[in-house]
Amino acid sequence: MPLRPARRMLQFEESIIREMTRHAMEHGAVNLSQGYPDFPAPESVTEAAVAAIRGGANQYTVTWGYPPLRAKLAEVYSPRLGWEIDPDVHVTVTCGVSEATIAALYAVIEPGDEAVYFEPAHENFRPAVIMAGAKPVPVPLAQPGYRVDAERLRAAITPRTRVLLLNTPHNPTGRVFDESEMAAIVDAVVRHDLTLITDEIYEHILYDGRVHVYPGSREALRERTITIGGMSKTFAITGWRLGFIFAPAAVASVVRRAHDYLTICAATPLQAAATVALDLPRNYYTSMTADYTARREAMMTYLAEAGFQAQMPEGAYYTIADYRDLPVPQARWSSYDFALWLTREVGVAVVPMSSFYTDARLGEGAVRFAFPKQLATLRTAGERLLRLGRGGSRAEAQLDDRA
Repeated sequence: MPLRPARRMLQFEESIIREMTRHAMEHGAVNLSQGYPDFPAPESVTEAAVAAIRGGANQYTVTWGYPPLRAKLAEVYSPRLGWEIDPDVHVTVTCGVSEATIAALYAVIEPGDEAVYFEPAHENFRPAVIMAGAKPVPVPLAQPGYRVDAERLRAAITPRTRVLLLNTPHNPTGRVFDESEMAAIVDAVVRHDLTLITDEIYEHILYDGRVHVYPGSREALRERTITIGGMSKTFAITGWRLGFIFAPAAVASVVRRAHDYLTICAATPLQAAATVALDLPRNYYTSMTADYTARREAMMTYLAEAGFQAQMPEGAYYTIADYRDLPVPQARWSSYDFALWLTREVGVAVVPMSSFYTDARLGEGAVRFAFPKQLATLRTAGERLLRLGRGGSRAEAQLDDRA
């Protein structure tokens, strides 16, 4: 009898984001698809990792996290979340936010439960829910502006709904949900006795004076929220795969069990270095904000000059750009085909917005640009994109039967 894959695993495909990175590598494109920096991490942090390796921190640590890192996380986040975090009870260090999301879902979801989340959504939300044995229930953000629609959210919740997944600042839209939107989320969680699982990986990447308000710091949500964060984006160490979870005592030990059997523990020397990262001075964050603001300005300028209609990010480091007004025949293509063409023929890799929706039609006509890059990298991408604004014979020559 031939081997048969599990049916639940056939409900989703491989990551389009990682696929587009492979296309970028193959075709020598500037990779604005996958959200990783092309600039170095703070030297003190990388040197701390080297020192930890040379110092012998190369074996398993405590399953739920290197003790000094858990202590530092509790120290840093207790005032941010507004409750006393016990590093020996509430903190779990994971192999990135993706693993943290799966561990959190495993901890609270029963087979047949439903999990609600907003779309467009990062690619890992839907597969994570399915792998946990639950039904994913997407709620499209309302246009214009990708806003939370309270009525849509209420309509999506059923007696089987157990979890609301929330990503803020939001990938891929760059939204930072305002107080009226958060009020709708709080009402839904409390009214229907839900668990809120948050992905707050972009907590420090904000623009125009915005300040991140942790959902789990709100009085009504403190005992209902599993807060997830990570080191990757803040410290430009996406390859280190370091995430963390703060969970109320009622579920914290179960989160740890899930993490234990998923990965045992995150890399010990990298956890030791992350402790140093959390001690960086305040001016590190001030400089990071200034640098990302400059990158955002450059990206938005290049997109406007090339003829894209792009959404101004409020947080994170992505923008959604509508390409349908470009003076090229490919402006009539699906977002996936357009993204492939842009990568292969123009030399700039992006992600089709269709990949962020369960119903791919909702993402047609737009692509996502990631801009955590050096200004020189963005300039190279911008110069290539500016060719689109001129139309040109090359674009005409690339028209095929997909147009």
